[in-house]
Amino acid sequence: MVKVAFVTAEGQRVEAEGRAGDRLLEVAQAAGMPLEGTCEGQMACSTCHVIVLREWFDRLDPASEDEEDMLDLAAGVRPTSRLACQIVLGEALDGLEVRIPGESRDMQRR
Repeated sequence: MVKVAFVTAEGQRVEAEGRAGDRLLEVAQAAGMPLEGTCEGQMACSTCHVIVLREWFDRLDPASEDEEDMLDLAAGVRPTSRLACQIVLGEALDGLEVRIPGESRDMQRR
């Protein structure tokens, strides 16, 4: 299992676990995080935008040009922003910590 911590916009820390090969988006949704993932991981939206803590950012595979283009559409983008649908969990990411931007809303849960 790969442990992940989400820090909500309100500062609450939510711990979760996923399996190697799971996408961070799926783990976040299972943990109740407000990441809509409207395109279901097809990288056609930016509703799964997360901010990766600096110490974890360089451990991720680099973002593709398509992901960078989608991040241009996201609200509250930071230098360590990524799309959760593009982060695949593995041993090297055990303990990963990401912040959920304050602008995140899951309209499907309202």
